[in-house]
Amino acid sequence: MSDHTSFGTVAVIILTYNEEANIAQALSSVVAWADEVFVVDSMSTDGTVAIAKPYGCHVAQHPFEDYSKQRNYALDTLPIRSEWVFFLDADEWVPAPLCDEITWLIARSPVENGFYVRRRVMWMGRWIRRGYYPTWLLRLFRHSMGHCEDRAINEHIVVEGQAGYLENDLIHDDRRGVGSWIAKHNAYASREALELARTEGENCYREVDANLLGAQVQRKRWIRRYVWNRLPPMIRPLGYFFYRYVLRFGFLDGMAGFTFNFLQALWYPMLIDIKYLEQRRRERPMRSGETPRVDVSPMQAASRHEQTR
Repeated sequence: MSDHTSFGTVAVIILTYNEEANIAQALSSVVAWADEVFVVDSMSTDGTVAIAKPYGCHVAQHPFEDYSKQRNYALDTLPIRSEWVFFLDADEWVPAPLCDEITWLIARSPVENGFYVRRRVMWMGRWIRRGYYPTWLLRLFRHSMGHCEDRAINEHIVVEGQAGYLENDLIHDDRRGVGSWIAKHNAYASREALELARTEGENCYREVDANLLGAQVQRKRWIRRYVWNRLPPMIRPLGYFFYRYVLRFGFLDGMAGFTFNFLQALWYPMLIDIKYLEQRRRERPMRSGETPRVDVSPMQAASRHEQTR
C-alpha cells in the first residue's frame, strides 16, 4: 500500500458510458460521504461528463475494451489515496444507512479485506423482492487487496483474505427505461455468447473459484459450469424462468415481477443461446466436399433462371 494512503477512508469509482439519465442520482448519493469520487468514462457522446464535473469528482476518460479491463484500469491508474474502494454502477445509488454502515465499519479497521453488499433492484417503480433478490456483490474492498477477474462480462472483484457481508442494501434504479435496458442487454448477450464459445470445454473460472459450498458468486459459477453449460441451449432459459417466476414466487411481484423475470430470466438468456448457436455455426469447420451455401433473394434467383434459358 502506498505511503500516501489515508487509512479509514473510502474512494467511490463509477464507470460510465452515456449515463446522463443516471449519473446525477449516483453522484448525489456519495459526494457528501465518500472521501474521493472518481468517474471513469468510456468516451460518452451525451452529457454524462458535463453533468459529473460540477459535483467535484475526478473525471477520467478511457476507451472501453471490456468491463474487467476498465475496472482494473481504474484500480491501477487513478490517483486513489483512500484505503478502501467502493465500485458503484452509474444506475445505482447508495442510501444513507449503507453509507453510515460503511463509515462505521472501516473506522474500526476490520480483519476482512472485502465486503459483499445486497443489490435491491427497482423495476417499473417497484422493488423486485422475489426471484432475484438477494443478489450479493463484492463492491467494498481494500485497494491494495483487490482486483477484477479477467472476464469480458459478469466480472467480479476478487480479494485476498477474508470477505464479510454488509447489512444494508445498495439500490439499483435505472432511469433510462426499458428500451435502453433491451439495447444494453442485447450488447451484453453478444459478449456472453462470445465468452461462452471462447471458454467452452475449458476451466474458464481462473479467478473466482467454482465452489458449490462457497459464497453466492462461487455457487453461481459452479452451477453455470457444471449444470447450466451442460443443459441444452434454448431449453435452459425456459427452466430458469420457471425457477425464478414460479418456484421463487416472482409472480407475487405483480406486473413488474412478470416483465422483469420475463426479460431478465427468459428473453436475455434465450438471446445469449441464440447468439451462441449462431457463433458455433459460423465457426464450424466445413465438412469435406460440402458446397458453401449462398443465400439469394427470389428476384436474384429469377434473374439467374432467365440468364440460363
